[in-house]
Amino acid sequence: MAKKQVMFTFPEGLVKEPIIHNLGQQFKVVTDIRRADVSENKGWVVLELDGEEREIERGIAWMTDKGVRVDPVIGDIVEG
Repeated sequence: MAKKQVMFTFPEGLVKEPIIHNLGQQFKVVTDIRRADVSENKGWVVLELDGEEREIERGIAWMTDKGVRVDPVIGDIVEG
């Protein structure tokens, strides 16, 4: 199993969509939300993704295709 820490930044049109839930359902990836800031028209979330490396990469590609900005996170995402 692999773990990857990422930050997703959502455009206005995706803020109200259950896209993180869908990521976990479609790609056999466990999502652990570590930090988030979501408002009515924008949002970002820092997650730890856990699963097979191939599934994580496929899930990230799917998120990007949906219009979500994906950035790597380095360091301890809980401690800041």
